[in-house]
Amino acid sequence: MRPTIRHIVYITGKPPRQAKGLTLIELLVAIAIAALLATWALPNYQRFSARNEVSAEVLRLKTALAQARNSAVTRRTTITVCPSRDRLACDGSDWAAPLVIVLGSAPGGDLSDTTLLRELPPGRGIQVSFRQDLRPVRYTALGRSAGHNGTFRLCGRLGTGAQVILSNLGRVRVVSTPDC
Repeated sequence: MRPTIRHIVYITGKPPRQAKGLTLIELLVAIAIAALLATWALPNYQRFSARNEVSAEVLRLKTALAQARNSAVTRRTTITVCPSRDRLACDGSDWAAPLVIVLGSAPGGDLSDTTLLRELPPGRGIQVSFRQDLRPVRYTALGRSAGHNGTFRLCGRLGTGAQVILSNLGRVRVVSTPDC
């Protein structure tokens, strides 16, 4: 009598092939663990994302102010920073709009006679306010912003926020604020 293939596999000590996969209990445990991790991680991720949005806006403002101050000192002339959607006039009420850095003082917020040095893109969903008199920020040839100093207030999602404080000497500092 000749042995069949089944007997040969069994004689060699290898068990016969078994079906591979998960049992229903193992699958339910894996889904439960994934659901617990998602409910724990999602709120933390949302807060992380909101803080990063505010940080990006702080960096945008600090970059615009630093470039304007450096240009004023380097060129030995007045440099103006203001928000402008159309590049024709300053819109001092919405600092989340594109920021323009122009050569000169831009009297009355009119940008038609000025040279555009740089335009920074608009902010992404963060509310930015600066003073109530709607004036732009101007740096003198010495890099000072005397008379144009103030505090930028940034408010993001989930109560995240920050303040960018511009001193009379033209220096910038940042303060985190948990409330807006």
